[in-house]
Amino acid sequence: MNATEWKEKLSAIRDSFSVSINNVQTENPEAIELRFLGRKGELALLLRDLKDIPIEERKALGALGNTAKEEMMVRLGALKGVPASAGPAAKPNLDLTLPGWPFPKGTLHPLTVTLNRMTECFAKLGFSVAEGPLIEEDYFNFEALNFPPFHPARDMQDTFYVDVKDASGKDMLLRTHTSPVQIRTMKNQEPPIRIISPGRVFRSEAVDASHSFAFHQIEGLYVDKNVSMADLKWTLEEFMKDLFGSSAKVRFMPSYFPFVEPGAEVEVSCVFCRGKADGPRCPVCKGTGWIELLGAGVVHPNVLKACNYDPAKWSGFAFGAGIERFAMLLFGISDMRMLYENDLRILKQVQ
Repeated sequence: MNATEWKEKLSAIRDSFSVSINNVQTENPEAIELRFLGRKGELALLLRDLKDIPIEERKALGALGNTAKEEMMVRLGALKGVPASAGPAAKPNLDLTLPGWPFPKGTLHPLTVTLNRMTECFAKLGFSVAEGPLIEEDYFNFEALNFPPFHPARDMQDTFYVDVKDASGKDMLLRTHTSPVQIRTMKNQEPPIRIISPGRVFRSEAVDASHSFAFHQIEGLYVDKNVSMADLKWTLEEFMKDLFGSSAKVRFMPSYFPFVEPGAEVEVSCVFCRGKADGPRCPVCKGTGWIELLGAGVVHPNVLKACNYDPAKWSGFAFGAGIERFAMLLFGISDMRMLYENDLRILKQVQ
């Protein structure tokens, strides 16, 4: 861009600004200010282009740009009730007759609200909250949970390893689930145990509408005498009904997880279409009437042995779920990425 083109562009911006000011009924002053004088406004971007113009012409063009900026600020100030003599730093006059209350206030994030609701539901069933570190040892994250050395979850494409060694010389890692908290709890506590372990986890995954490399999980563990799959089914049914309403139904589908046997994927009846087949095809459950929400099962005997529990005496169940998925269902959010964009339209849903 040469000096002549720069001047022509400045003139076009000033003309466009004047048109916007004259049509202020359809465009508020804040929007006009952001469009022309914001950090990425038209005038700000034009002033940045001065670096491409020869230095001998740059000074004169810069003065023209600053003059245009001052004129725009004065005209915007007049719209906002700021006198021209007050300068660009002046603020609009305050209306002292406006009430001081109620005033706008922030809200809890949808993920926080979801986690609080889930925690309250499990608290009613006798579960307490346990926490653990984000940077974990291989033993707690994999070995004690019955992951064999050749399991694909240990590969670099699934796990973020850090440049720190544990006591055995293995690389430490960002935990891929909150299950290590279960191992730490069993290592330090005698049964009966009834805990949930919410927190952030990390996996090397591409970000899309339903996946992220950093997300949140909540896992549960119950260890006592004679704990069975029936206890797990009752617990999750009561939890789902408390969270989604008494009409919610739960079903178990056989699945495999290294740390439970038998294992199951837990599905809840779709809270959007209620499983109705006569209406339009539900985009959430794809017309099946069911949504997968948890993985669960009876704690594997090898996991109990790793924590010095006698499998002949003790048994238990465990379950895990992504908090983001529950938040998407509770607040009608179709894309997980919306939860991290700080969009007030999303955040205000929890008010």
